[in-house]
Amino acid sequence: MSLISFIKEAGEKLFKHPEAAPAAAAAAQPDIAALNATAGAAIEKYIASQGLKADALNVGYDGATQTVTVSGVAADQATKEKIVLCCGNVAAVSKVNDMLTVAAAAEPESTYRTVKSGDTLSKIAKEAYGDANAYMKIFEANKPMLSDPNKIYPGQMLRIPAA
Repeated sequence: MSLISFIKEAGEKLFKHPEAAPAAAAAAQPDIAALNATAGAAIEKYIASQGLKADALNVGYDGATQTVTVSGVAADQATKEKIVLCCGNVAAVSKVNDMLTVAAAAEPESTYRTVKSGDTLSKIAKEAYGDANAYMKIFEANKPMLSDPNKIYPGQMLRIPAA
């Protein structure tokens, strides 16, 4: 259970921002609760699209604080961490309140690393493990969110499994 920070400008573009409204419609106030619920549902759908599951998964979004709260029971530590990354690697999300638990806590927790300009998985593997050729370990740990080891972007957060 932790609060993890992300770069809110980076990530999947799941939310549609309303266009400038005409003056007559400007007087109408948006339904904030409905917008937050729609955003939470979009993130939950994105998690499902990645093939990730958790029992009693609940995803909530608070647009005022740009925070996602995710709860439920993941089958293992890797699935838990991937769900958290799915929640955080979304544009307009700056924090994830991780309330997920793990059914079988057999593996150690991974660390997280934010991709910087000029980073490659090989460079990150060299820093993390002392071996640039270990980049596939990081790639595999971040599937299905990563589809190609050469397609990472600045601001994206990655799981770095324990050596």
